[in-house]
Amino acid sequence: MTAMRNPFFDLKFAVTLALAISAIAVSLHLSRPEASLRGWLWLLLIPAGLLVAGISGEMMMPQRLPMMTRLVGSNSRTCLAAIPAMSLPLLAAALFSLRHGAPTRPAVTGAIAGLLSAGLAATLYASHCTDDSPLFVATWYTIGTALVTAIGALAGSKVLRF
Repeated sequence: MTAMRNPFFDLKFAVTLALAISAIAVSLHLSRPEASLRGWLWLLLIPAGLLVAGISGEMMMPQRLPMMTRLVGSNSRTCLAAIPAMSLPLLAAALFSLRHGAPTRPAVTGAIAGLLSAGLAATLYASHCTDDSPLFVATWYTIGTALVTAIGALAGSKVLRF
């Protein structure tokens, strides 16, 4: 209950859901053969903007903990393992679904599928993570998401070819 009174607790969900929703929209668009990224990439900037706003807000508040403690937190290793582990089944499902389309950029589409699966997995993980600092989210959630995105790009280049 204490965490739920912290505004940064809600920010974790806003960032991860914004990532998942925007990546779903972009991946569905990319599943069509005539699709272009022009006009769609800005959607992926929404979660980054939310994180920047959260970090700015946190820097303006008086802090009880040093910045390095907020950055590293107490669950960084767990975060780096949990987000990719929970993402892989979601990534497999996303790639399977996207195979029914005809993406002309399989690696890019796979990377976006990695983003959407990592966003969904990070949302699930955020409900159990006690580290609410936007610095923690920007660092460790992003590293886990980048790993899944790379796996998605690699798998997408093989699986989504038609």
